[in-house]
Amino acid sequence: MASIAKRPDGKYRARYRDDGGKEHAKHFVRKVDAQQWLDEKTAAIVTGQYVNPRAGMVTFSSYFADWSQRQVWAPGTDKAMRLAAQSVTFPTVQLRALRRSHLEQWVKAMQTADRGAGRPAGLAAGTIRTRFNNVRAVLRAAVRDRLIPSDPSAGVTLPRTRRAEAAMELPTPEQVRALLDAAGGRFVAFVALAAFAGLRLGEAAGAQVGDVNCPGRTLHVRRQVQRGPGGTVLVAPPKYGSERTVFLAPALVDVLSRHIADYRPGTDARRWLFEGEPGDPPHQNTVGYWWRKTCRDAGVAGFTLHDLRHYYASGLIAQGCDVVTVQRALGHASAAVTLRTYAHLWPTAEDRTRRAAAALMDETFGPSADSVRTREA
Repeated sequence: MASIAKRPDGKYRARYRDDGGKEHAKHFVRKVDAQQWLDEKTAAIVTGQYVNPRAGMVTFSSYFADWSQRQVWAPGTDKAMRLAAQSVTFPTVQLRALRRSHLEQWVKAMQTADRGAGRPAGLAAGTIRTRFNNVRAVLRAAVRDRLIPSDPSAGVTLPRTRRAEAAMELPTPEQVRALLDAAGGRFVAFVALAAFAGLRLGEAAGAQVGDVNCPGRTLHVRRQVQRGPGGTVLVAPPKYGSERTVFLAPALVDVLSRHIADYRPGTDARRWLFEGEPGDPPHQNTVGYWWRKTCRDAGVAGFTLHDLRHYYASGLIAQGCDVVTVQRALGHASAAVTLRTYAHLWPTAEDRTRRAAAALMDETFGPSADSVRTREA
């Protein structure tokens, strides 16, 4: 029920009852403004979009603390969400008072933050985008919980990230060979799994001997190693969609077989393929040390271990593998993720046209069309 009544002082009092039966009122100088306000509130109630004006009095940090307890997150997601929530510049601002300007100020603060002597100012554009999207998930949840009528982060401009083709620098085959030669010992197989099977650092560190099927030339990715509390090693399931079977090249099977025979002999299929502290898989910091030493010894600079995963993907694409094949090999959650990352590596229509025309000429004139040009000369 809604109504408008003129008060003795000449103002108009508009009243309505929300979907819970509670009455709300507001005073206006003009009757037309009172009617417009009532129309908006009534429409929101009828369409199910009504938000109690008092509902958003909770602060951002308080809402996140309550909301996050109800979420089913993997440990890595939980850590990323908390890091993003703790980085905002508006933790004590009530949700109903949050404005787009609050989000813009936070983004600017991340972009210009002083990160200490010798380090570049501000966070990388990709990091800012990730934190922003995580906080935006919180605000959208508040909209669904009817604490605020709309998401104040909508339309905020973020720093531009580099295009994948510009940002991605792949090691050459010669550089990968130099890294394998320099790795030596037990780290050779680790580097090989990244370069020729596309395993992430945590996935390779979390592999067990029983995951390797040498006769079948496959490796099953079942788990990953993450940083645990206090610098401990945490073994967790792979990222969503990343549990998979990787089909191995015969030469890679030989590398793994020699590694197991030389460094991980035994009968327990659950023994770690690579070992850090006795009985544990290697910590990410340990793998990082091995990688930096290998790069230094190989004289190769400017690459991360993850770049070998990109090297593997580029090889699959160069051999004509389609998007779904590459997605499954890399354990991406969807083909869209694969395309966002590697679309620039697939041949363009021009490339395919030239190859098709070249194949047609080869079929017509033999293995090489040079004879046509020779006769013309």
